[in-house]
Amino acid sequence: MKNIVLCSPILLLLLFVIPAITYAQAAGLDEALQGFDEASDTGNNKILEDILEGFDDKAMDQKAEKQTSDTPYSEFRTPHSALAVTGSVALSSVWSIYQHEAPGTRTDYGGLSRLRTTLDLTLDYKISKDWDARIKGRGFYDAAYRLNGRDRYTDQVLSSLESEAELRDAYIRGKLLPTLDIKLGRQIVVWGKSDNLRVTDVLNPLDNREPGIVDIEDLRLPLAMARADWYAGKWNVTGIAIPEIRFNKNPPFGSDFYPSPMPPPAEQTPSDGDDNAEYAFAVNGILTGWDISFYLARIFDDRPSLSILPGPLSESRFVHNRLTMAGTAVNVARGNWLLKSEGGYFSGLEFAALPGRALSRTDVLVGAEYSGFSDITVSFEAVNRHLHDYDEALAGFPDYARQNEAQAALRYQQDFLNQRLHLTILALNQALNGRDGKVQRYSLEYELTDALAVLGGFVNYGSGQR
Repeated sequence: MKNIVLCSPILLLLLFVIPAITYAQAAGLDEALQGFDEASDTGNNKILEDILEGFDDKAMDQKAEKQTSDTPYSEFRTPHSALAVTGSVALSSVWSIYQHEAPGTRTDYGGLSRLRTTLDLTLDYKISKDWDARIKGRGFYDAAYRLNGRDRYTDQVLSSLESEAELRDAYIRGKLLPTLDIKLGRQIVVWGKSDNLRVTDVLNPLDNREPGIVDIEDLRLPLAMARADWYAGKWNVTGIAIPEIRFNKNPPFGSDFYPSPMPPPAEQTPSDGDDNAEYAFAVNGILTGWDISFYLARIFDDRPSLSILPGPLSESRFVHNRLTMAGTAVNVARGNWLLKSEGGYFSGLEFAALPGRALSRTDVLVGAEYSGFSDITVSFEAVNRHLHDYDEALAGFPDYARQNEAQAALRYQQDFLNQRLHLTILALNQALNGRDGKVQRYSLEYELTDALAVLGGFVNYGSGQR
């Protein structure tokens, strides 16, 4: 098994902070924490009390509402102006400890593999009491490729990873009626209850070019949508039309995470709109101590399948097939425990080994989150994906599909220094024992001020049997 380790030099400094923090907290060295005044302590105690109250009815309702609806309009209101402009600048570096070459190329990915500057800029405009608009853009430039020598990398890598500019959000939203909201434009819609794995969260594609470094919430790619939400007491019904057709961003040929020595076949992408539009519906109930959602979607499969074209040359290409997904998701709060589950049934799956034949699959996820310890949250999630009417021909090239495929995620989070220092440990396994690959990520984030934070960590990748 080959392991690849990526780390940030900042981690070397932060690793020395943890023992000092633990000692200071145990000894009660108030003088060492004088920088946090009484007002800060009062605010911190209030936050801690809110966490330790468990998932009471009100807290549960708020959590469920956050997962099933967008940010309330009032959060975008500015007291002095209808226009608000915000932004952020981030500098990130990655150093690969393991000296290795990408398959099929002579590119050595040991040492510096990222030195990226990222700019986010957001413009919010309050049109009226019930209407607002948002435009958010993001761009980055990675200087590591020029520093290392651009001629070392494939054209695909430079095109995909050296620089990028993208419109993240561009929408207008408001109320048509007291119980009817609409939202038009490029946006992200999150389905399901899981924080680490996906079952019913199928609407937005993911940026998988550098897997494991950030969480799913930072990987979703926006789509142009028309969304309507109708509210009736503790229930709401959502209808969505998606004219923009967009798929996952995968590692380009020659990158550190591209597994094959050969470039991929050409990919056939359906045109936007017309008969290719995607549709989705959801019913969400936010009840006392628990919430439930029902989903139905007619979408394209974000993961392409290989299609062999007829003819003497046997030309192949990647195609995206139409899928129908019906699913449900449930959260149940019991004291300091949050129990979660998701289930999804997918039909219309196609594989290269079985041309002209569509299969179906059932995904079932269960998970639990515990927050009964001070400033500590532990969660575990596992999913099994069962392929119906399985054929042994699917086990080989190019599908490499199993009848049952499992994934598991274990997350540990702890806060220190009045919740200014955040430790996160995440383990992701393909198959419960990691036989098909695994990722472990360790990170520390320290908030120097409300507007400045430093994060360091390392990621270990383990290859699997496939």
